[in-house]
Amino acid sequence: MSEEDGTQGEIRDAGDFSAWLSEMRAALRGDRTAQVPCGSCTACCTSFQFVHVGPDETDTLAHIPSDLLVPAPGKPRGHVVLGYDKSGHCPMLIDGRCSIYDHRPQTCRSYDCRVFAAAGVVADQPAIAERVQQWRFTYREPGDRFLHEAVRFLVQRYGPDAGPIEKAVRAVEGVDS
Repeated sequence: MSEEDGTQGEIRDAGDFSAWLSEMRAALRGDRTAQVPCGSCTACCTSFQFVHVGPDETDTLAHIPSDLLVPAPGKPRGHVVLGYDKSGHCPMLIDGRCSIYDHRPQTCRSYDCRVFAAAGVVADQPAIAERVQQWRFTYREPGDRFLHEAVRFLVQRYGPDAGPIEKAVRAVEGVDS
């Protein structure tokens, strides 16, 4: 653990904050795929997470065995979730790689763990939280730091009923850039 910043492991470049914010918001709208510098990290794929798949994701659904999908609780008919195996790993993760990467669900296409770092929110999955502690954004313009602080401030709007990912995403979506 580094005394200077309280993180474990190496520091990772999260990129320019304002550029990341713009790209993240586009990914959340479904306008683009999140471009995450994951490297060999598979924390999100190995953290006991359910992955939502919408009924309109026909290509994705064609590449996931139907016995791995269950109806999504609280969602309309046709919405399903892909669960995880007994180790907490996505069953589509084979030999440390996504076996359906080119056909992965929109949930995976828009997931970017840097959203936690941007919002100053601790992820509720330990492997993801550890990775998030490593991210450091850079700032091209002086106002970018202010924008980053605005995202962190917005998190306070969301009460204890909101989970970490909901708080982080809502703060990113809610800030005026």
